[in-house]
Amino acid sequence: MNSTNAPQQLPLGVSLRDEARFENYQVGDNGLACGMIRQAAVGEGEQFLYVWGSEGVGCSHLLQAACHVAEPLRRPAVYLPMSEIIHLSPVILEGMEHLSLVCIDDIQLIAGHGVWEEAVFHLFNRIRQENNTLIVGGNAAPRQLPIALPDLVSRLSWGVVFQLLPLDDENKIEAIKLRANLRGFKLPDDVAKYLVHHASRSMNDLCQMLDHLDKASLTAQRKVTIPFIKQEMGW
Repeated sequence: MNSTNAPQQLPLGVSLRDEARFENYQVGDNGLACGMIRQAAVGEGEQFLYVWGSEGVGCSHLLQAACHVAEPLRRPAVYLPMSEIIHLSPVILEGMEHLSLVCIDDIQLIAGHGVWEEAVFHLFNRIRQENNTLIVGGNAAPRQLPIALPDLVSRLSWGVVFQLLPLDDENKIEAIKLRANLRGFKLPDDVAKYLVHHASRSMNDLCQMLDHLDKASLTAQRKVTIPFIKQEMGW
């Protein structure tokens, strides 16, 4: 696989979200995990990291952010979301041990797929031999995954394991204000608080709702205010 300045991507539509960067991540109580992932991205700190948590805590965001950091440092990297590649042959993993950074997301999805479990196990060993970096994300701790291959479960536990914790309301408010800024508009404190206290507690749902409100406000030529939210959402 050729080495370039940009993160290595597979020829199958897998790409990094441009906004998935460390600067756009509301850290909350996940400062240590965030810091160690950033270190790993530049080739420092731990060789193996495993991060897990419930939907919306930011595992995918941080793995992609690590690839973004590697890009300008001429550290070839690849982001592998299993949700998008599990239907492919694991032969695609061949040679990836030569990349500086490999990030495997949603590792729980390979459970029950023997060929994938074996392939990831062997990739882990090859990355170790090449002294490159592997970051894995999942929805449960390694030993809680329904993976059948004991040696793979053991390997996933070799490095530092972090559970990413959900944001409290105060940090959720800051997170959606940050997302609003990224979309080019300012979200006042009272509006952000209203959304957090009246909408779904999921950060994914909150962000999708904010994106919807932004588009609706542009169409209606109105600011995102509490009355506008009530009207648009039917609350």
